[in-house]
Amino acid sequence: MEYDLHINEPTTDGIYENDDDTEDTIGKEITNSTQGKSSEFTESDSVRNRSSRAAAVCLGLLCVLTNERVQLISKNENLTNERVQLKVEKNDLQMSLDGWIHYKFSLYIISSEKKSWTESRRYCTERGADLIIINNKEEQDFVKNISDVTSVWIGLTDSDVEGRWKWVDGSSLNSSYRFWKYMEPSGSIVKNCVLTHSSGWADFYCYYGYRCICEKNILLP
Repeated sequence: MEYDLHINEPTTDGIYENDDDTEDTIGKEITNSTQGKSSEFTESDSVRNRSSRAAAVCLGLLCVLTNERVQLISKNENLTNERVQLKVEKNDLQMSLDGWIHYKFSLYIISSEKKSWTESRRYCTERGADLIIINNKEEQDFVKNISDVTSVWIGLTDSDVEGRWKWVDGSSLNSSYRFWKYMEPSGSIVKNCVLTHSSGWADFYCYYGYRCICEKNILLP
């Protein structure tokens, strides 16, 4: 007996066709996924780039403004120095003509006549100055040198309140810059004005006649 055996072989066309469809689907998914991520990366990079550019612009503006401020400060300092120098030169000329002596930022003159403290102050104010205010040891030494060891009136008095020493500009005597002689001030209620000697200050009777030292600040108009 003969048997006609017919085995149905699977067709590979169907498999291949299905495989092609699967590959196409996977490829599209990968492509779409990649494009999505690429788009996300591109947008993120763009934001970072814009932020970097903005930061660079701000930093640049800050540098420009800082440089301009430094230049303005430097320019103002130069103008101030020039102004001071011009005043010094002008006053140096006046000093050579009228007997004024230049020291740092002030001009000084010693009167030739002996007057009371009040009259001495008037002598100074008539010349656009006032009795000297001694601010530190250097100025005290300077006064000692130009006064040639002569007793001269300075702008210190306690005429308003006994024992409360004030300068002619109304400021109180600084405790750090007091150059009293030994045992001075005497504490006398009638000695209300101050003379400076080679050895320091002493209170004395205001109506006595002495020479004085006037001071004019060259930085003032």
